[in-house]
Amino acid sequence: MSSVSFSSSSVLTTLLFFLVIIRTSDSIATTTNTTRRPRQLSVDYYAKSCPQLDELVASVTAQQFKEVPVSGPATIRLFFHDCFVEGCDGSILISTRPGSEELAEKDAQDNKDLAEEAFDTIKKAKALVESKCPGVVSCADILAIAARDFVHLTGGPYYQVKKGRWDGRISMASMVHSNLPRANSSIDELLKLFNSKGLTLNDLVVLSGAHTIGFAHCGHFVSRLYDYKGTKLPDPAIDPRLLKALKMSCPHYGGNADVVAPFDVITPFSFDNTYYGNLEANLGLLATDQALFLDPRTKPLVQALAKDKQKFFQAFSVAMEKMGSIGVKRGSKHGEKRKDCSIHP
Repeated sequence: MSSVSFSSSSVLTTLLFFLVIIRTSDSIATTTNTTRRPRQLSVDYYAKSCPQLDELVASVTAQQFKEVPVSGPATIRLFFHDCFVEGCDGSILISTRPGSEELAEKDAQDNKDLAEEAFDTIKKAKALVESKCPGVVSCADILAIAARDFVHLTGGPYYQVKKGRWDGRISMASMVHSNLPRANSSIDELLKLFNSKGLTLNDLVVLSGAHTIGFAHCGHFVSRLYDYKGTKLPDPAIDPRLLKALKMSCPHYGGNADVVAPFDVITPFSFDNTYYGNLEANLGLLATDQALFLDPRTKPLVQALAKDKQKFFQAFSVAMEKMGSIGVKRGSKHGEKRKDCSIHP
């Protein structure tokens, strides 16, 4: 079994360094009719209409990663949240219409913590693509490509993104809550949700590995620190040093809503398999993270991925392609190609 090497003070020191007041992301995160057979996508969908698409998006993601590193985990999380609500159709990018009684997905309570840097990345990439290939490429495809780019830029695998998604016309905040995982969801609840999207137990564990980078706000894990499942006590599964460090920056009441902690306290900015080793060492940040190691159904896969980074990379690439096919819309009958990703015509 892979082991995570750390001194008694390293976890505390590292975590305190990263518990800073910034706005960033946590991650994971489909649709009605998502269990139907996905419509066909292809790597060369834009081979004739916009052959330089990947390079155009890459020029933006590389610049964003250099100037605003938080854009990486934030954009990956944005892709998850898009795909899990109404499918991978860019509907997460639509802004609420002024005066509208129905809020758009972006403004749902469960999406309030989505970092603006992610939306800014897609806006910049879309503008560049439109200047070279006007009216051709969907916002949904740009989001899928950008998420892949950031996985790779942070040290993860580079995989081919299949394309051909059209942008969805529906974006409703009321559809968000029931389609996203909760930070305290049980494994049974997570499996039910993932299965409803056509994803398996294996996909759940592998896609959770996106938490190898990024941050979560205190509100997503504070109950683990003080009142786990109504016991008035901390979650016994948390390493004592991690618990101490988290309590110092996340008080039970009156804490700063902008304080965040890294999902992976050992290598928070590197896309690697340390996330799984952390779970073995009781260093999972969210209850849903640690539960993957505690549940006998998911524990063996956590252990396998902790041992082998390449196995994780290969599995993650496959799972991202699978997730990227959820609820795909094709053709003008089912979707559109928005020139401005934030505005539904």
